[in-house]
Amino acid sequence: MKLSKFKFNLPPELIALHPAKNRDESRLMVVHRDTGEIEHRIFKEILDYYGKGDVFIFNNTRVFPARLYGNKEKTGARIEVFLLRELNEDLRLWDVLVDPARKIRIGNKLYFGEDDSMVAEVIDNTTSRGRTLRFLYDGNHDEFKKALYALGETPLPKYIDRPVEPEDEERYQNIFATEEGAVVAPAAGLHFSRELMKRLEIKDCLFAFLTLHSGLGNFREIDVEDLTKHKMDSEQMFVNADVVEAVNKAKDEGHQICAVGTSVMRAIETAVSTDGHLKEFEGWTNKGIFPPYDFSVATSMVTNFHLPLSTLLMMTASFGGYELIMDAYETALKEKYRFGAYGDAMLIL
Repeated sequence: MKLSKFKFNLPPELIALHPAKNRDESRLMVVHRDTGEIEHRIFKEILDYYGKGDVFIFNNTRVFPARLYGNKEKTGARIEVFLLRELNEDLRLWDVLVDPARKIRIGNKLYFGEDDSMVAEVIDNTTSRGRTLRFLYDGNHDEFKKALYALGETPLPKYIDRPVEPEDEERYQNIFATEEGAVVAPAAGLHFSRELMKRLEIKDCLFAFLTLHSGLGNFREIDVEDLTKHKMDSEQMFVNADVVEAVNKAKDEGHQICAVGTSVMRAIETAVSTDGHLKEFEGWTNKGIFPPYDFSVATSMVTNFHLPLSTLLMMTASFGGYELIMDAYETALKEKYRFGAYGDAMLIL
């Protein structure tokens, strides 16, 4: 499968810059793999497709305020620092991206906050843009994290081309997000409101929660035409015994298993055993999924409308079938569906 097969013309005005007024009232395109039928619904009508014993698998990762702006010592040059992950709690070491990267060298100090209250020193250049920073802070770890996050802002994707607003802190986060560690929100879950989840519970649907800390690799440009040569970034994930038990029971009893989002699909396809059942997992995954691919666990999938040439689109096309999904995207463009993390949703049955 070639990269160029996932190219399409996305008018900028179809990229959603703000979420729908209510989480569960964005549009929902329903794609039926068996018949090729496409329906146009409202997201909360997803209730019509599920019933007793069906399981929704969610990603409960929590996005932290990863984007900071600081100034370089002496020159005062403005530097954007994007926190990726904490490397060492005691030493206050963080893996970060800096922009512009060419201005930052080992030994440089960066100052953050109106009164330069937070200082970091560059101690390693790991990649062309990546760095390791050591934050200089006297308090305990909890105080440090609180102070650091107070300086950060919600890390909206760059394609949402506007300043961060107060509502983003809540809306670029799933309502069930508990496990801090993501810099990218699992967008398919953003459509689930408390009311909708209550109504699904009343229908005796079941919820299972795994954790995959979504990283910036979701937005990294692919620079090879042959997709088998593309190396995915690694992401940390956890699948515990509760998820395994709920999903395997549903599978054995013939119920629907809905993967809510591409991150969930990546996680369950990483943690599947040879007999098609889920197993417990704690570690890292760099699994890439593109057509053709045989899925083992999920019978349906909720996902957003993704940008051209993205690994997220490739996974969606793998699950729905390349021709059908690209036809559905053509329909979405004609019908002016909204694309991206704050956009509309697709249900593949």
